[in-house]
Amino acid sequence: MNYQPLHYIYQAATSIPTGVTVLLLHGTGGDERDLLPLAQGFGPGVNVLSVRGNVSEGGMPRFFRRLGMGVFDEDDVRFRTHELAAFLVQVSQKEGFDATQVVAVGYSNGANIAGSLLLLYPELLAGAVLWRPMQPLTRDVPAVHTTRRPPVFFNPGSRDPTVDPAATERYAALLSAAGFQLTRQDTPAGHNLTPADVDGGIAWFRQHFAAPAAPNPAR
Repeated sequence: MNYQPLHYIYQAATSIPTGVTVLLLHGTGGDERDLLPLAQGFGPGVNVLSVRGNVSEGGMPRFFRRLGMGVFDEDDVRFRTHELAAFLVQVSQKEGFDATQVVAVGYSNGANIAGSLLLLYPELLAGAVLWRPMQPLTRDVPAVHTTRRPPVFFNPGSRDPTVDPAATERYAALLSAAGFQLTRQDTPAGHNLTPADVDGGIAWFRQHFAAPAAPNPAR
């Protein structure tokens, strides 16, 4: 396949490593630096991989094309998802992290490409934080099942004008039925990312992917 390289920033863990790598996926118009200020909240023991989408919409980076507001080019969604999955394997070998211990953290368009990874590669990710998600594939939806049962933080905005609430319910039900362990937090906000969203995602992450406690030499 004619996959393009993705621009990224990689930061190795700065303390005792947990083995987990957080994959930061920006929203429309962001880039690989957009979510980096949030990275320290996940703890110094995690690696951070922040990626820029390869699609440009009026000069704004995205992870896949869309045909209109809330209408995705699903052929491109599939292609870009395969491209990102191949990139993760390649960059894990280059940077020396475990590709089976990647937790995607995405906002808006970034959450949607992360969701597409869950649907097309249900055994790939160790977990995911989906801030303001929309179901990325609605045509020919793959028969998804995961035996790995990775946890997923699912965080829609209850006042989000860009998402049909019924579609959000269907998407959540699809992920749960596929075997993902869904923790849902509906924020009373629109499409914007709020401090409560960030705090909720980080608390969820630390609950599921906290570093093992260091041995106490006094015991």
